[in-house]
Amino acid sequence: MKKIVMSIVALTATTALMAAVNAGACAGCHGADWTKVDMGNKNVSAMSKADIAAALKGYKAGTYGAAKKALMVGQVSKYSNEELDAFAQTIGK
Repeated sequence: MKKIVMSIVALTATTALMAAVNAGACAGCHGADWTKVDMGNKNVSAMSKADIAAALKGYKAGTYGAAKKALMVGQVSKYSNEELDAFAQTIGK
């Protein structure tokens, strides 16, 4: 029973944090299923959860990215690292 309660608490917390990230803003460049790779975008669906989290937080810190860096900084700077971690858990493999 304790494991079930802890799982529900963890899921609720992750969902609450994930809800803070507007995934719809990502779809234009990365596609609704994260596979769009035109214009030099990465295939996010092929990345691990850890790689996505590191990339998002790196963009926020200004330590990651190339040509799309300025665009991504604007997208992720408004979120906490915890929100970005939770979001990465929903889209990575």
